[in-house]
Amino acid sequence: MPYLFSYGTLQKEQVQLETFGRILQGEKDILSGYKLNILEITDPEVLRKSGQKYHPVLEFSGKDEDEIEGMLFEVTDSEILQADEYEVDDYKRIETIFKSGNKGFIYVGK
Repeated sequence: MPYLFSYGTLQKEQVQLETFGRILQGEKDILSGYKLNILEITDPEVLRKSGQKYHPVLEFSGKDEDEIEGMLFEVTDSEILQADEYEVDDYKRIETIFKSGNKGFIYVGK
């Protein structure tokens, strides 16, 4: 089963229910080598679901001391595609390894 790392709005139960139709199960994890930047959201559907105009976006720094705390959620293959739909075109999905040693997907800025 794939894992999806959330450091932002996908941690909200309301967003999970509207995006996946269920509350996701997961555990806290840490992503090293990235820092957070801010992205202005203009997609009306994403604005409605999240209630936020500005969303965090991951930016690769390559520095081990840069760490992002978040949740590593267990998702299905079809839910990964639903997450792709939720994330606006300014994000792209890549796979990486977390501090726990688990492998999962993250969304980074294009």
